[in-house]
Amino acid sequence: MADRPSDRFPWFLIAASVLLVLVILYVLFVGYLPAKQRIAGLEAELKDLYRREADLQTKIAQQDQRYSVRERQISALTSERDTLIRRLEELERLLGRPPTPRR
Repeated sequence: MADRPSDRFPWFLIAASVLLVLVILYVLFVGYLPAKQRIAGLEAELKDLYRREADLQTKIAQQDQRYSVRERQISALTSERDTLIRRLEELERLLGRPPTPRR
């Protein structure tokens, strides 16, 4: 008689298959899905940070622009003041008065 396949189930193979399915489910639900959700949360947080950075960069650019305008205004006012002081000194000299002290 030739070797006839046994009619019994190979219980070791079935147990190993069930164990493999359990390990796969554990890795999928305990490891992969939470990590994927965490990545999605981090990506959303990163987008928010990029948006806030862009807002701050805009504010900095506006402040730089205002600062340069103020600097130009101060320079123009200083120049105008110096011109007026020279003109006053010139007029006082023409009138023969002693020059007024500068402040």
